[in-house]
Amino acid sequence: MTTAARATPVEDKPSFPTISYWDNWTDPQGVTHLTKCKMSTFHEDSITPTGDKVMLSTPHDGPATVTIRVQPPHWKGGWNESHQVQWIVPLSGIYFVKAMDGTSVELNPGDVLLSEDVAPVAHGTDPKGHESGNVGDAAVALQILKFGEATPSHVPCQGQ
Repeated sequence: MTTAARATPVEDKPSFPTISYWDNWTDPQGVTHLTKCKMSTFHEDSITPTGDKVMLSTPHDGPATVTIRVQPPHWKGGWNESHQVQWIVPLSGIYFVKAMDGTSVELNPGDVLLSEDVAPVAHGTDPKGHESGNVGDAAVALQILKFGEATPSHVPCQGQ
């Protein structure tokens, strides 16, 4: 039985932010999983010489490609795998992702997915990677940040 869950983008703490995200990762046996994680590795810094300080976290750095993808209503991506580490943020509509272990999640605008299911392994006739698509009758717009030099962790919640 699959369970659909919703991500919560930000949780307030007294003086330290925590941002929830979903990690789509591949274990050492090649099976993909979806795990809810919390990013809390923030430090205080200024982004301008005269501006107020902000809280910053850099889970990945290096060259990145930013893509805005608009999927038409009822779009289904089928089973596939990520070829590089990427962060996905829905901008509009509801997007779903299902892992090989049967876990699925619905992502709403502002939710965050770390997609690092690189090099999954098919077991028998089972599909490999993840399945994804739109929920409902609306188009879905996604912002996708691809990091070609990032290495997938093969354990959950390392994007902290």
